[in-house]
Amino acid sequence: MAGLEHYKLAQDPAFVRLSNMTNNRYKYFRWTPRTARITFAYMVVVPAIVGYIAYKTDGKYDFRAKRRGDDIREY
Repeated sequence: MAGLEHYKLAQDPAFVRLSNMTNNRYKYFRWTPRTARITFAYMVVVPAIVGYIAYKTDGKYDFRAKRRGDDIREY
């Protein structure tokens, strides 16, 4: 009974490589202009856009105690 580990299903080598790459990604990460732009976009631009939209629509809509057919706009 000794010997190789026997799996019920054969492992796909592409999935094994993908799993290893995902687990070791931090070892090979480098800051490049592309990764810096993507990071800036997700950490500054996207929250700024969401904040701007939230600020501009603050108090415009009121969903409390509305019935079907009532207008939700309060301005």
